[in-house]
Amino acid sequence: MIQDYTNVQNIYIVCGKTDMRKGIDGLATLIQDSFELDSYIDSIFFFAGWKKDRYKCLYFDGDGFAMLYKRIG
Repeated sequence: MIQDYTNVQNIYIVCGKTDMRKGIDGLATLIQDSFELDSYIDSIFFFAGWKKDRYKCLYFDGDGFAMLYKRIG
């Protein structure tokens, strides 16, 4: 799956430490409940965990959610 993220309307970087055990549903609920944002809008949401080498990205592409998990090192 190749996705072009250059035309995404908003990019949100979630400050603080997120539980990296959360999946798509948990992160979408966090976006809606804690930040009062719609997770279905044209936006990318970045999350960081306790360790500074792990990141998650959540994006709704119109068909469903895509989650990217990156561990540096």
